[in-house]
Amino acid sequence: MSDLDYPADLRYTAEHEWVAAEADGVVRIGITAYAQDALGDVVYVSLPAVGDTLEPGAACGEVESTKSVSDIYAPLAGEVVEVNAALDSSPELVNTDPYGQGWMYAVKLADASALEGLLDVEAYRAQLS
Repeated sequence: MSDLDYPADLRYTAEHEWVAAEADGVVRIGITAYAQDALGDVVYVSLPAVGDTLEPGAACGEVESTKSVSDIYAPLAGEVVEVNAALDSSPELVNTDPYGQGWMYAVKLADASALEGLLDVEAYRAQLS
């Protein structure tokens, strides 16, 4: 896979989520190109609600594809501050633009330093092989 498949400026989890740091301790979260490719055509996405408090490793949503249903796991603790409403009518954005329009939700982190505990792009790639 190319460098575009795993942007170097993101953090990753072993469960194939990506995390992009934004301003004011907020992060944007989605699933990686690897995950969307393994899932196949995404037909439905269930996301946490704005205001939900997430704990690391807890299931907080689901992605349904033509092949299976997979849980989405919270990579970090915090409060959901935004969800990608576009996925309600266009879940295929997860396949076509996983790092852009296919993002899933945004979280105000309980502890911004926890971001450093996630995988960098080299560590994520290493665990795929």
